Amino acid sequence: MTIYTPVRCGIVLAAGEGKRLKPLIHRLRGDALPKQYVNFLGARSMLEHTFRRAEKLISPKRLFTVVSKGHLSHAEPRRQLSSRTGGTVVVQPKNKETGPGLLLPLMHLCKRYADSTVVIFPSDHFIVEENLFMSHVERACHLVERDPSRLVLLGVEPNEPEPEYGYILPGGEVDNLAPFGVRKVLRFVEKPETRIARELIMGGGLWNTMVMVFKVKTFLKLVRRVAPALYRSFERIGKAVGSRREREVVGKVYRHLESVNFSRGLMEPFALEQPSALLVLPVRGVYWSDWGSEQRIMSVLQNARDLKRNWKEQYVIIRN
Repeated sequence: MTIYTPVRCGIVLAAGEGKRLKPLIHRLRGDALPKQYVNFLGARSMLEHTFRRAEKLISPKRLFTVVSKGHLSHAEPRRQLSSRTGGTVVVQPKNKETGPGLLLPLMHLCKRYADSTVVIFPSDHFIVEENLFMSHVERACHLVERDPSRLVLLGVEPNEPEPEYGYILPGGEVDNLAPFGVRKVLRFVEKPETRIARELIMGGGLWNTMVMVFKVKTFLKLVRRVAPALYRSFERIGKAVGSRREREVVGKVYRHLESVNFSRGLMEPFALEQPSALLVLPVRGVYWSDWGSEQRIMSVLQNARDLKRNWKEQYVIIRN
């Protein structure tokens, strides 16, 4: 009897420019290094912390990273990416937002692991209880492997009405998946004003971490339905991956490609087109922060002494 062992892959999204943090980075370092390569805390950059976190569940040889070509003009990105497994670093000609930033590495992953379960990891998150967080990621993987028609987002229980975050309003439980603790997705709300954010939290709203688990074929089928032109562009790239024409085809596609935000351009249409496919897994007891603003980073640094002991064991604060 053959025992089926699911293949799990990951995609680290590291192609962003982090424009809002450039003034802080310039004060700290005197240059314009994109935020994901910066050591705000300890001896590792945000990207390196993401690698370490993801590799608790996924082998480095199946962990793909997308970066933008301009990043490689800096020494730090080249150093931090130099030890990655060959073929897992995917370079975009230009940053076209998070939609293409996900689809480009997915084409490479699909070529080698077409039947895999995929986890998406943004590279600008600060997480204290990493083991607990990754146990939720693993639970989401088990769910998707049991029911490949589902896409599962991780939503963190908020501790304040943060107007700069995206929110997921969960619905009821899914009967046959009740043991996993997942909920239906009623709607997404991007960056609500504080009053609305407070109302969302009172109604059970969760912060959208953008950490997501799905099967490759399920995700691509949904992209084809809600964004057919975008799908066709990346289908061209997928056919060229691994060939001598790959760079040429990618360049041509990106020259005519519109920027597409993953949340607004794909997730919200997914929820309207096929609401039963989209689920959210609530994450509780985890200190999570999306480091998209200077205020958020400084808040963590200033309150570091109040964080739990396991944070102190994982990170050493750098004082500039």
